[in-house]
Formats: sequence, C-alpha cells, structure tokens
Amino acid sequence: MVQEFLDFLLHIDTHLDAVLRQYGSATYGLLALVIFLETGFVVTPFLPGDSLLFAAGALAARGTLDPVLLIVLLTVAAIAGDTVNYWIGTVVGPRVFRDGSRWFRKEHLDRAHRFYEAYGGITIVLARFLPVFRTFAPFVAGIARMTYWKFLAYNVSGGIAWVAAFTLGGYFFGNLPLVQRNFAFVIAGIVVISLLPAVVEAVRHRIRASSAGRARRAGHPPAD
Repeated sequence: MVQEFLDFLLHIDTHLDAVLRQYGSATYGLLALVIFLETGFVVTPFLPGDSLLFAAGALAARGTLDPVLLIVLLTVAAIAGDTVNYWIGTVVGPRVFRDGSRWFRKEHLDRAHRFYEAYGGITIVLARFLPVFRTFAPFVAGIARMTYWKFLAYNVSGGIAWVAAFTLGGYFFGNLPLVQRNFAFVIAGIVVISLLPAVVEAVRHRIRASSAGRARRAGHPPAD
C-alpha cells in the first residue's frame, strides 16, 4: 500500500495522463475531490497536494486541461476543504476541551484562542504551503474558535496563492525537457522543499529547548 502510494506520488504525471484518458472532463472533478479531501479532513494529510497541483498545471500546458477552469475549481476545492475542516474543529473543540478534562484542559483552549486571534491569519496562509500542517491548521483554528470572518479572509487568500503558485509553476516549467526527464525527482524535491521550513523550525525549537534546559541546570535564566 505504501509502495503504491509512493509510486503514485512520484509518477503522478503518468497517472494523471491515464486518468485523463479514461475519465476525460471528469478529471476536473477528481482533482478537485483530492484537493478538497487533502485540506478538509485531518485524517487525509497523506494525499498529494503540491505535487498534484504541479502535475495538473503541466497537463494544462499541453492543452489537455483548461488552465483557468483548473485553477478556479481547485481554488474553490481548497477553500471549501479548509472551511469544512474549520467547522469540524468548532464542533470537536467544546466536546474535547472541557472543565475537568485531564489532558484537554479548557485553559489550553483559551490559550490557543488567543494565539489564533493574534497570529492565526499568517498561520493559515503559511500552512497552505506546508504538507500535513495545511490539513491541521484550519482544524486547530476551529478548535481555538478563531473568529470565522477573519479565518475566511485568510483561507481565501491562502487558497488562491497556494493553488496559483503550484499550478502555474507546473504550467510554465512542468514541460521543460529537463523537468520532464527528471519529473520524479522534481516531485520529490517539491515535497522536500515544502517540508523543509517545518523541519528547520522543529530543529530550532529542539535547540532552544536544549539550551533552556542547560541554562536551568546551570542556575542561569534561559536566553530569549
């Protein structure tokens, strides 16, 4: 199962060609469904997002898909996915974070609410470009009760930027001979680059935590 998924991810251009030949114009709906599921449910972060947009853009450049229709549909799917994820979070939050809970304390929810009110906008936009994080960010925003209209504004702007960036990237660069000959490496590179900021931040957090721990053991206050 894992091997099949990796094969699909790394050879997504070939698979999309086959899907297009078999389903024709219904391919638009299938692509939109994958993007909707990838962004709309916390249990489906494994679905291809960035790589799918890039490959779809490359197909559009060959004339097999309409680029304008493609971008519009996938943008709508991305925005709708985040919206559904947000509302799922609003339902889950009050049921999980309640008074008397040992692990999910209400003060944690209040702290998350304050964070999302202050920094939620940039979090929603930047998370669009980070696999896995873009699936969880709107869900957590809903749990944290981020003001909906504020969430919606950043959801729309982030969705437009994400879909346009990767689809147009595939449209303009996906059919270059060098890219075509090394498409699997390009897709793998897109995934790695997308995850790199999260990895860097995790390493920085680990270093800061380690420095703070050493400072406490030495009896000195940790540096900011």
